[in-house]
Amino acid sequence: MHIGTTLSQFIIEETRLYPGASGDFAGLLNDLTISCKFIGAQVYRGALVGALGSAGTDNVQGEVQKKLDIISNEAILKSMDWTGHLAGMASEEMDDPYPIPRNIPRGKYLLLFDPLDGSSNTDVGISVGTIFSILKAPVVGRDAELADFLQPGVEQVCAGYALYGSSNMLVYSTGYGVNGFTLDPSIGEYILTHNQMRIPEDTSEYAINMSNHRHWQKPVQRYIDELNQGTDGPRQRNFNMRWVGSMVADVHRILCRGGIFLYPFDQRDPKKPGKLRLLYEANPMSYLVEQAG
Repeated sequence: MHIGTTLSQFIIEETRLYPGASGDFAGLLNDLTISCKFIGAQVYRGALVGALGSAGTDNVQGEVQKKLDIISNEAILKSMDWTGHLAGMASEEMDDPYPIPRNIPRGKYLLLFDPLDGSSNTDVGISVGTIFSILKAPVVGRDAELADFLQPGVEQVCAGYALYGSSNMLVYSTGYGVNGFTLDPSIGEYILTHNQMRIPEDTSEYAINMSNHRHWQKPVQRYIDELNQGTDGPRQRNFNMRWVGSMVADVHRILCRGGIFLYPFDQRDPKKPGKLRLLYEANPMSYLVEQAG
């Protein structure tokens, strides 16, 4: 029986598209996938290992942290800080960038991540995931500074996510399209299952949290109202709303079936113009959506 293309094989073959590549980037991605396998295992075991429920702390965003938030954050930090591929890391769950240990060489890349997107859903068995973004370090060989992480999304050299749902999937892009891999637990390897993913151009699905309707600005309200009017409205077509509450799951569905995901500004607190974090969520997901057409 043929195993299929493993993620490790795919990364190596993709690296050959870049003349003069040192292999550091391939090593970085391989190391990152180990933490995704570990986090997926913790999510699936959940209550069996006492990993569900609140940790009793808040993150830098003011959100209540789940035990799995902390477990996932530590898993990525400890899988990556020793590798020598990174000059620094930044996590949605931490106030400040994470410094690489003193005895480890400083690498060429920066890693930014949301260790467990949608973690509030873990207690009820809904799909969650890890989102990551990789940037080049502006100065190789020194510790990353805060300003080094504040690069525009077009500077990303890689973005992706791991989805912990009915299966453990890893989806990523390095600028040559989007490819998806499914973890085969019998051999512990991610196998290429979704080659060159393309968002369908036509669909009848959209994802938005309708409970915030009254707080949206008028143009957004009007657009969603038109969708809800279906064949009786100006678009003369019926639409279905899908809202998981985990960005990873909602965006993954769009990559597979098409549609649009919205988390618009609302007017409850004008000091908070948006919900999504630019570096950890919006930039990497935008990169993937663009690469998928």
